[in-house]
Amino acid sequence: MNKLSTLGSATLLCIASLTIMVGSIVAPGMISISAQLGVADNAILLITLPALGAVVFSPIAGKLIDKYGAYPSVIIGMFLYGLVGAGAIFLEGAFWVFTNRLLLGGLTALVMASSTVLISQWFQGQQRLIMIAKQGMAIEFGGVIFLFFGGMLAAQHWALPFLLYLAAWLFLIMLLLYVPRHSHTLLDTKETENNEKVTSDGLSLNSIYLLSVLSMGTFFTIFVLLPLTMHTLGYDERQVGILLSSISLVAVIAASFMPRLSKMLGESKLLSTAFIAYGIAYLCFVQTDLILLIVGAIFSGIGFGFSIPLLNHMTVERSSYKVRGKNLSYFTMAVFSGQFLTSFLDVLSENPTQVFGSFVGFCCVLSFVLFVTSIRTAVQSS
Repeated sequence: MNKLSTLGSATLLCIASLTIMVGSIVAPGMISISAQLGVADNAILLITLPALGAVVFSPIAGKLIDKYGAYPSVIIGMFLYGLVGAGAIFLEGAFWVFTNRLLLGGLTALVMASSTVLISQWFQGQQRLIMIAKQGMAIEFGGVIFLFFGGMLAAQHWALPFLLYLAAWLFLIMLLLYVPRHSHTLLDTKETENNEKVTSDGLSLNSIYLLSVLSMGTFFTIFVLLPLTMHTLGYDERQVGILLSSISLVAVIAASFMPRLSKMLGESKLLSTAFIAYGIAYLCFVQTDLILLIVGAIFSGIGFGFSIPLLNHMTVERSSYKVRGKNLSYFTMAVFSGQFLTSFLDVLSENPTQVFGSFVGFCCVLSFVLFVTSIRTAVQSS
């Protein structure tokens, strides 16, 4: 089988970085940007509405990928992603701004699912796991870059962060240059034909989708509440951007260890470890000390790096080639459902500290359930 070039692999990883930037680019400058766009009363929706768009349009994205192929889908998705993302600076008022954010989320779902299908076509087995781990690293490294520059640009002018969406056009050019239209990778003859199959770790596709919702919701709550908390503590947009980007940097490092740890511990135990890390992070965020904010940032990055890339790979491994686009679109829907659910955090409490405290208990319970599941499955298989 033909091997994808280094530049081709790098291109697919660059495309992956577009996922996290869809909502987080505006996070550091959320207050000033929402005021300029005329949606100051619903500023949080600038971050969370793209997630709803991804949820709504993911099934359509999956059908497009399975019918027309991943390559044409990712081309169309990236072109429109840059156009719609950057075009928001010319809009004003809740209807137009929020419609724009919904459409941008739908395009993100198309780009995310189709690029993952391309990775699954070019890589098999352990190499696929490593590449999807790198994809998770790329997503979070995109967070490092885009959150950092988003904060810096927002400090200069509210509209400048939106220009970062045009990176999609640069990556589109790279795709056309370095990634062939058709993969010559032989299909893995050992691929499961049953997309609901339960594997040795006892986790079905439905379980994976649920865990994806919970993991991303747990992670994204930090991106929604920390800017508000830090703003009330007197931190400026640049400092917020630096802290949020440091979370993504840690996630990059954690994801690099994920394939090795998954092989050592098993999928369920590694996911249990991820939620333990999330719990420690939220315990730190209950406090307001800068050192604890930094420690919390480290553990939240570990939680993401050990969970979302692994869940992505688990979805691929449990999906036959014919329905991979559909199943990955459902995974995308699950991930962004977790993001959108953070829109309703005020139902828990209007006090971010109380929300952080609630998540400590939630993470502990879920970690325990996953650990027990792994033990029970091991006993049953022995």
